[in-house]
Amino acid sequence: MSKRLIVTADDFGRSLPVNDAVEDGHVNGILTAASLMVTEAALDDAVARAGRLPTLGVGLHVTLVDGIPALAPSQIPDLVDAQGRFTLDLVRLGTRIFLSRDVQRQVKAEMRAQFERFKATGLPLAHVDFHHHYHQHPTVYALVLELAVEYGAPGIRIPWEPPLLSYRARGDKLGLRLFNGVFHWRRTQTMRKLAERAGLITNHYAFGVNDSGAMTAERLGSFLDVLPDGLHEIYSHPATRHWELRPMPPHYMVAEEYKALIDADNRRKVRELGITLTTFAQEARRS
Repeated sequence: MSKRLIVTADDFGRSLPVNDAVEDGHVNGILTAASLMVTEAALDDAVARAGRLPTLGVGLHVTLVDGIPALAPSQIPDLVDAQGRFTLDLVRLGTRIFLSRDVQRQVKAEMRAQFERFKATGLPLAHVDFHHHYHQHPTVYALVLELAVEYGAPGIRIPWEPPLLSYRARGDKLGLRLFNGVFHWRRTQTMRKLAERAGLITNHYAFGVNDSGAMTAERLGSFLDVLPDGLHEIYSHPATRHWELRPMPPHYMVAEEYKALIDADNRRKVRELGITLTTFAQEARRS
């Protein structure tokens, strides 16, 4: 056994500050992967940078909530609000998806459009994950697994953080870590089994679930300290600064999350703890 770690930046392509952080985090830090939002303003810049970074594993960050659709709003009326953006009412949307075949059709059409946009970039598809981890919805997950296999994705994120190990690393938010870990355990284990049955690589643990927007150098380092053997993922939302057009929530410490990726102590820990940095695509080639 060995410690193998995927370090992912979500929201690649959302803004130039995000793209700046991804490129520098990969070239001068421990970042191995980035999840591309194919409908955002800085997509072309992200694709150009990724073309210069052949060792960066770029995957599709499927977006069904809190974002911009690939299809015209008239084609997916049950997924968007009056402004043509994806709804922020995740629970109501989830109920519609579960109950309506027509809404499911819209979801699959929108996801296919996003896979097609990724394909059009010419980048190898390194993995699939979701904005707000919305693939935890069982109907959405069943639909995206079909597309992941069709489009040749080697792996998919399982967003489950082990509560006691997470608490040992951080020493805080025990109630939140236990609640999220227990509440999502059965569902994420089913997700793992279905993905592996479909031939996709999965991570065992994901760190960052309970500290989204606050993966500072110290926090990231604490997860490196407790990383067990196996294939795991640490993800964050780095950017060199906040930006104006459709910004991240103001409490997100995006610059600190970027600095965590290039932090000298974290780079040293990776070496000294014998952690192998990898991607889903590299793991698929190993299997």
